[in-house]
Amino acid sequence: MKFEWKKHEKALYGAKRIPALAEIPEYHFITIKGSGNPNDTDFSNRVAALYSLAYAVKMGYKSWAKNVLSTEIHDFTVYPLEGIWKLKSAGAKSAGGTLVKENLEYTIMIRQPDFITEEMVGAAMESVKKKKPNRLYEEIIFDSIHDGKCVEILHIGSYDNEPSSFEKMDQFAEENGLHRISDCHREIYLTNRTQADKLKTILRYRVNG
Repeated sequence: MKFEWKKHEKALYGAKRIPALAEIPEYHFITIKGSGNPNDTDFSNRVAALYSLAYAVKMGYKSWAKNVLSTEIHDFTVYPLEGIWKLKSAGAKSAGGTLVKENLEYTIMIRQPDFITEEMVGAAMESVKKKKPNRLYEEIIFDSIHDGKCVEILHIGSYDNEPSSFEKMDQFAEENGLHRISDCHREIYLTNRTQADKLKTILRYRVNG
């Protein structure tokens, strides 16, 4: 069987265009940190390094699963890219409220299926270092993240238009007695090779209450 997150985890990746409350369990990710404008080359290089490792993990698992008759899952679809974003300081926005992207900090990541172990990721790392060298591999870590209670929404359109969706989330949180508990938010990129007005991004931030 091939594990496909779009089919098997619809609840987790099925956010709607209206805000909702979601409980997000702990999951494993390969992650890399960075800062600055996501339109710059450094950001795309970090994304490329993550994907190179993610596909090396996938191929390593497929090779391993061929020789293990007891395993039900023999392949899986690589999860979408995600990012946790925050502003370095209050000065990250100009006096007019415009976002200065050069002052962003981020952690980008790709989730790993529950059956992928840290040892498997380590083996894939050694393999990809030889086949496709990249100095950024040294900055990638295998990590566990538990977001817990979140407000989420499906944003359709350009990333620059996300503030309109955040306004809806803030209103939903206020109406339901929820309080944002961090200065960062998560983005899950369901599409990336399409026109800007058709991009689909899940937005989430953590709340209590």
